[in-house]
Amino acid sequence: QVQLVESGGGLVQAGGSLRLSCAASGLTFRDYAMGWFRQAPGKEREFVAAIIRSGLNTYYADSAKGRFSISRDNAKNTVYLQINMLKPEDTGVYYCAADYQRGYYSESHYRRIDEYDYWGQGTQVTVSS
Repeated sequence: QVQLVESGGGLVQAGGSLRLSCAASGLTFRDYAMGWFRQAPGKEREFVAAIIRSGLNTYYADSAKGRFSISRDNAKNTVYLQINMLKPEDTGVYYCAADYQRGYYSESHYRRIDEYDYWGQGTQVTVSS
């Protein structure tokens, strides 16, 4: 049974930092690209960042460039999302997702929610102003 378990969310003041983690089990982690998405209250889930299975390529939403950093540790079956200079508009539930990587894909592939095979339950991030 595949499980993706996010952690590291919480309440933080604007300007602060958080490091989200997503621990994967029940799959061959190194075969999967990993993505982070978020869903703000009343809004649709949106792409934040993705990292291919080797970790060599990363992709970011425009809103995440410069403040967010995605990384992975294949030995620990874990993907991370470092968020710096948090803003109130970063508030939402952050989800990690796994995408079985069969070959080379363009960046647009990793931005699409329906490309991902497995999802975690999410971790809440709340940024106060």
